[in-house]
Amino acid sequence: MKRREIEKQLKKELDKERFCHTLGVMYTAAALAMAHGADMEQALYAGLLHDCAKCIPNEEKIALCKKYQIPVSAVEEKSPFLLHAKLGAYYAKNTYGIEDEEILHAIKVHTTGEPGMNTLDKIIYIADYIEPNRDKAPNLEAIRTLAFQNLDETMDKILSDTLNYLQEKGGEIDPLTVETYAYFHNKNTF
Repeated sequence: MKRREIEKQLKKELDKERFCHTLGVMYTAAALAMAHGADMEQALYAGLLHDCAKCIPNEEKIALCKKYQIPVSAVEEKSPFLLHAKLGAYYAKNTYGIEDEEILHAIKVHTTGEPGMNTLDKIIYIADYIEPNRDKAPNLEAIRTLAFQNLDETMDKILSDTLNYLQEKGGEIDPLTVETYAYFHNKNTF
């Protein structure tokens, strides 16, 4: 499917707020791709499709993952909203016809991250956090500036703030997010 066709389809499937967020991520990802010499088309598609499974009810996410043989961790079982990333990668491929493995991977890791993320992975993760419709995250203005300068330092800062937030509110923390933070923190310390 062409990007405009996907956009029209998502406008029908996502609620209005999620669709606005999706467009914000898509355009922010494109800007970050330009700033960091990455492929802008990949960034546009990954940004557009990153939340394509977000509006599926949580119980249905679990059932669909089991149906499509997508592994569900213990943390994801307790916090099924996390599954929208893995399920989104599945839908991007099987519903929207995306075959580019880098786009699919960026969608898959955009919530927890993972050690060794490539440039597109980092761009989508960061764009999801800093897009213009977001306004509640701590240190947002500084992070937005940093994002156009250094992706690894931005990942370190976002992951640190995310883990602090989850610890303060007592939320479930995915071990992969902790591993990702350790990876980027160590990478930026040395």
